[in-house]
Amino acid sequence: MRSRMELLIMETQAEMCRALAALDPGASFVVDSWERKEGGGGISCVLQDGEVFEKAGVNVSVVSGLLSEEAARQMRSRGKSLKAKDGKLPFCAMGVSSVIHPKNPHVPTMHFNYRYFEIEEADGTIQWWFGGGTDLTPTYLNEEDAVHFHKTLKEACDKHDLKLYPKYKKWCDDYFYIKHRGERRGIGGIFFDDLDSPSKEEVFQFVKSCAKAVVPCYIPIVKKHCHDSFTPEEKLWQQLRRGRYVEFNLLYDRGTKFGLLTPGSRIESILMSLPLTARWEYMHNPPESSKEAEILEVLRNPKDWVH
Repeated sequence: MRSRMELLIMETQAEMCRALAALDPGASFVVDSWERKEGGGGISCVLQDGEVFEKAGVNVSVVSGLLSEEAARQMRSRGKSLKAKDGKLPFCAMGVSSVIHPKNPHVPTMHFNYRYFEIEEADGTIQWWFGGGTDLTPTYLNEEDAVHFHKTLKEACDKHDLKLYPKYKKWCDDYFYIKHRGERRGIGGIFFDDLDSPSKEEVFQFVKSCAKAVVPCYIPIVKKHCHDSFTPEEKLWQQLRRGRYVEFNLLYDRGTKFGLLTPGSRIESILMSLPLTARWEYMHNPPESSKEAEILEVLRNPKDWVH
């Protein structure tokens, strides 16, 4: 399973990078291979300051070693009974992770991540699970785009079980919640974690379907809007919304926290999710009935996009 998942994350990275490069031919990816002395490494592909994308990153990492006490505590708080041997928990984690921040405020930001974990307990038992998801963060609401995005993800889920999309859509809305703002980070998608049933093979096939849906759920939206005209006021609103993105990622995001708590992890790759630019204004409130107020309403009260 380790080698099959490693192949899937490498393929997903290559597919996404090819699709992004085709849309922004003047820009080029910085491809950065890195190693972790504690075990493993990864490849970060980052495009910055293109015509279409302000910052687009697609990372893969395959790391192993001993779980830090802080990371183990974070996992136990989610109900894992990890039994350490002499305080040590050998682990292996691999995943593909991407955040795309476009220049045009009419093109939404998109994030996806698919990962696989194995932890060896004191008695030699291997605990394994998959996690992941794909979600969209528009600056302005376009209902047609929202429906396309969610429908594409629903089709990927429905191949496996009709109950999965509604369950993981709700989990996504709940997970990407900025508590101190009372808003979601975006209009959601799907999110799941600690997935270890019905079987390793079935969960892997589900994760594979989700990973294969990433390009078709997002790239058509970029193509549709990347040449839309926009005003300085719309660009300003995009910067303020990006501030919210930063708040969620630094305060709440599980992957960011795990990365920062893992000894020898690559900080540049972990913080690749942050936009090139963002803005915070004191007491900024958009006018009622404005396009800005429209997206805020959906972020405060998530919608069902597919029924």
